[in-house]
Amino acid sequence: MGGRSEAAAAPAAEAGGDDTPRETVVVEVGGSRLEVSLPAGFGASGGPATKKAKRKASAAAGAGASGDTLASPMQGTVVKVAVEDGATVAEGDLVVVIEAMKMEQPLTAHKAGTVTGLTAAVGEVLTAGSAICTITD
Repeated sequence: MGGRSEAAAAPAAEAGGDDTPRETVVVEVGGSRLEVSLPAGFGASGGPATKKAKRKASAAAGAGASGDTLASPMQGTVVKVAVEDGATVAEGDLVVVIEAMKMEQPLTAHKAGTVTGLTAAVGEVLTAGSAICTITD
């Protein structure tokens, strides 16, 4: 079954009736090899058909900051708390360091302000998206 019969070639030729460039691709279906005529470039790159949208890098190094809340970007254990509740921080100041899989991730202030509602403590396990503190103007 390695060849293509004339009867099978006729529908493929009719399908490409317009002047669209076409490519022939060999596929295996149910143990049988078939030749298929496709529009040129139709998924033939082997990669994704469309580019994925780039994620925006936040000023908090992926800290998941939204509004006033500083949230954990991933699950991990708090290994260092660099500020106290009520402390004044500048944008980019270290707030906490979390560790996951032997990698430390520093979380920095996403804006300048006063730290309130600090819930992180050394040794505490955080889940992704959990609030660490609020930074108010």
